[in-house]
Amino acid sequence: MNLLSIGASYRTADVAVLERLAIAEPAVPGLLQRLVAQPYVGEAVVVSTCNRVEVYAAVSGFHGGLGDICNVLSEHSGIPASELAGHLYVHYGEAAVRHSFRVSSGLDSMVVGEAQILGQLRDAYHAATEVDSAGRLLHELMQQALRVGKRAHAETGIDRAGQSVVTAALDVAAEHLGGNLAGRSALVIGAGAMGALSVATLTRAGVGPLRITNRSYDRADRLAEAYGAVAVPYDELDRSLAEVDIVITATASTEPVLTRDRLAEALAVKDLIVLDLAVPRDVAPDAAGLPGLTVVDIDSLAAGRRSHPAAAETLAVEQIVATEVDNFLGWLRGAEIAPTVAALRTRAEEVVSAEMRKLIARRPEFTEEQRADVSRTLHRVVQQLLHSPTVRVRQLAAEPGGDQYAALLRELFDLDVPLATSANAVPEIGGKP
Repeated sequence: MNLLSIGASYRTADVAVLERLAIAEPAVPGLLQRLVAQPYVGEAVVVSTCNRVEVYAAVSGFHGGLGDICNVLSEHSGIPASELAGHLYVHYGEAAVRHSFRVSSGLDSMVVGEAQILGQLRDAYHAATEVDSAGRLLHELMQQALRVGKRAHAETGIDRAGQSVVTAALDVAAEHLGGNLAGRSALVIGAGAMGALSVATLTRAGVGPLRITNRSYDRADRLAEAYGAVAVPYDELDRSLAEVDIVITATASTEPVLTRDRLAEALAVKDLIVLDLAVPRDVAPDAAGLPGLTVVDIDSLAAGRRSHPAAAETLAVEQIVATEVDNFLGWLRGAEIAPTVAALRTRAEEVVSAEMRKLIARRPEFTEEQRADVSRTLHRVVQQLLHSPTVRVRQLAAEPGGDQYAALLRELFDLDVPLATSANAVPEIGGKP
């Protein structure tokens, strides 16, 4: 099995494509089960956020795994595989490890250094664990990716440029409002993870009064209580729209929440800035161009509104990622040789057992105690002979190029060992880098 990462993000696809690819939380378990049911896919984790949809998989073959995953994503999104391929990036082996660590550390985020991706990766990993679609390889990858992300934020200033996409969107809103958000009224639609992050960010920016609405009023009320905001029943959304300066909408709705008619009614009272951070989008496409309406969405942020930390901080995180990738590959190479070492020890035990049977046949007068003594002696001799070589070969296997030692052992001792996981990188095929 080998690591394969396939996905689309704000770098390779616009919101129209991302919202078709987006996987609602209730649909994740079913998609994971479809993935691991494919012939070449043994393990799978799916990450779906406002600006990326990615599949991390353990596959038995590159081309087969690529085809299997693309077909599942095509079926889910309704986008023909031939069209979808133009929006996908593909990372295999070592490149997949590096990509996952760059994602977890915020280097691949729209707002470089944002920490929200760590929670999203954790949720994706937990979802895979719940349906048992993550095996040994992805368990290790996800655990290490989360650790690398935490390390990057703890040891560098990568997150100083901005905490999230919310921060970047509010920067754009501030430009439209003269540079200062303090004292501006706002409404947050949605009380999920992105909604909660929006409320926290607005509060820090001094925005107020602040209102929160959600289809589940209790959830909105709990969030409002935590931040000193006001919960608004969802059926009062239209009235609230006409009374605020800024709207952040981040729901999980599959249909637009802010229709053209709803927005037009609010705009009859005052101008409105809407920060649409949802995928699929919450603002209906036909609302574009309404007089007095400013919409900031993922596409406009991706077009050049991202925040960049100092080059020194980015370089520091890149160095952490490079070191951690080497460490992971060392672990992987060590794990690769384990089945070969186990097979070698099994072969030695088989030889000892065969020789013991021959000895017993030749010397039937041996008592059980004598047979046991001879057997223990033979086993000790074999274990002592194998100890140093097997310890050393594990050490060598953990170094770059260490995969050759497992192959050499298999060849020398004619061992039949199933192909182990390998992290050797191969050129990316198809999609975009």
